[in-house]
Amino acid sequence: MNEYDNNINDNVNDDGQWKTAEEWRQEEETHQKKKGFFFRRNKKDNSGERPERTGKGRGYWVKVGATAIVFGLVAGVAFEGVQYGFSRAGIGSSGTQLATTKTSSGSSSSSSSGISQVAENAMPAIVSITSIYENTSQGWFGQQQSSQSEGAGSGVIIGKEDNKLLIVTNNHVVEDADSLSVGFVDGETADASVRGTDSDADLAVVEVNLSDMKDSTQKEIAIITMGDSDELKAGEQAIAIGNALGYGQSVTGGYISAVNREVQMTDNTMTLIQTDAAINPGNSGGALLNSKGELIGINTVKYSSTDVEGMGYAIPINTAKPIIEQLIANEAPSEDEQSYLGISGQTVDSSMASQFDMPTGVYVQQVVSGSPAETAGISAGDIITKFNGSTVSTMDGLQSRMSNLKAGTKVEVVVQRQNQQGTYESKTVTVTLGKKSDAPSTSSSDSSSGNSGSSSSQNGSGSGYGSYYSR
Repeated sequence: MNEYDNNINDNVNDDGQWKTAEEWRQEEETHQKKKGFFFRRNKKDNSGERPERTGKGRGYWVKVGATAIVFGLVAGVAFEGVQYGFSRAGIGSSGTQLATTKTSSGSSSSSSSGISQVAENAMPAIVSITSIYENTSQGWFGQQQSSQSEGAGSGVIIGKEDNKLLIVTNNHVVEDADSLSVGFVDGETADASVRGTDSDADLAVVEVNLSDMKDSTQKEIAIITMGDSDELKAGEQAIAIGNALGYGQSVTGGYISAVNREVQMTDNTMTLIQTDAAINPGNSGGALLNSKGELIGINTVKYSSTDVEGMGYAIPINTAKPIIEQLIANEAPSEDEQSYLGISGQTVDSSMASQFDMPTGVYVQQVVSGSPAETAGISAGDIITKFNGSTVSTMDGLQSRMSNLKAGTKVEVVVQRQNQQGTYESKTVTVTLGKKSDAPSTSSSDSSSGNSGSSSSQNGSGSGYGSYYSR
């Protein structure tokens, strides 16, 4: 059984509050004393053989589209990213036990020395993420030429499971990357892989094998301490940390400008924290902290306009927690177990929905004959709005939710179907997902067949006089 417990209730104390760093440390010490005893006993009883460890398999690459314009450091183009997080103390069966980041009272953090102390305490939990892209082009004489480009983003350490270090970042930081590397506070780097993604929420969990990290690095890093974004008020201090421009970690300070801001992206609307702390290219996956040094949000987008200054946005950590829990809990199926639905679909964004008086979601353009979708009763013209209990607003979001489900899994799908009066009615069907290997091959530049692991890329911009850019 894995050491990492994905039940969110285990992360709170008897008062219903998120456990403090000290509470985590005490729990780790108690756990280690018990664990050390059982290891010694097992070693004696089993002639020196250690108990066999169990753990989840390696991560997988999920190809999904971004919900906003990617703006920073990729092949000379600006690539900007964002981050989200959820914290669990590093209780694992191997390697050095990880501490949680220190926090302060917050009373003196408005001064430069206070901000400096908050940054120093949080830095061990902040990482840089470098994404590598393999590009192929055709030369003058028809030959294939290969080249590499890099993207820069950030991440936050949220826990340790057995021999894996878990890091939260944005989906658009890791999407379509052929490989990833993570840079730690001591300057060391290690290869990483994607554990799970949610393109609608622009969240991803990345994992690093502890065996690929030096023992000295494991002693330097820490797990972020969580805050409560529901308690935020406008005017409170905000501190942003991230890998700005790919130069390394930088710190900016400001205030919470507003909470529960609805920001209209291309394909969906996100409810975010607004801050005037500078959110720069490369800050994707970086942390937004309160004056105590607790994680309250994941830096995600910035409003860009010649008429506007200091309008950055972060995903509230309380919004991100349940999504991250699900990404950690869902283990990627093997290639022969990957699932398939059997539709060709297109995203219905808010603009299209308003123009044609239809719901937002995934418009079903075609249903593959004999597919699981057809068997369940999904028809062309339906609009998928929920899949397996989660709201769906884009085709990429539907694919990312399928990517962790094995063939044979039964899921409930909610569709909006137009009646004879021209209005839409909700209908719920149960689909038994088929094997991706049994799906007929389809290709389209604007749609996808609903296979787990497939993708279609999207770019987006805001409305008004400026644009929202992912950082």
